[in-house]
Amino acid sequence: MLLQGEPIVRIAMYPGTFDPITYGHLDIIERAAKMYDILYVAIMKNPNKKCEFSEEERKHLIEKCVKDMPNVHVVIGQGLTIDLARKLECQALVRGIRAVVDYEYELSLATSNMRVNPNIETVFLVSKPEYSFLSSSIAKEVAQYGGDISSFIPSAIHEDVLDRLRKND
Repeated sequence: MLLQGEPIVRIAMYPGTFDPITYGHLDIIERAAKMYDILYVAIMKNPNKKCEFSEEERKHLIEKCVKDMPNVHVVIGQGLTIDLARKLECQALVRGIRAVVDYEYELSLATSNMRVNPNIETVFLVSKPEYSFLSSSIAKEVAQYGGDISSFIPSAIHEDVLDRLRKND
């Protein structure tokens, strides 16, 4: 029970791989940061994904992009996302939805998470139309073939991403 005058702190987590972070991810972060007092961006270790950047590198890239958002904190997690959310005292998981195919996948995750911890809600934010096609995979593929990714990757990390992808040619 809250005491009268005691502030309510709303805490959420936006989990993902972020390999690398895109303007679509950043848009979700900016919008969620306005909804919650504290927003954790959680880089989840996924042994089933081959990533271009290490977790620490991704953390650094995201921190460069959110440096002007004081209520956004970047963490690295492993195991079940819902367990990390509980440890961080989150009331919600934030997920971005680009298309119907995302919704079907995210709905199954949200339902599973509800079974594991019914105290943590999943909040879906619909991507802006200009980001509805965008993914880290698309940005990496375009860059690897010499395409322009300036409209995909935040300017704060654009050169970092290009440098890495050029080294892997």
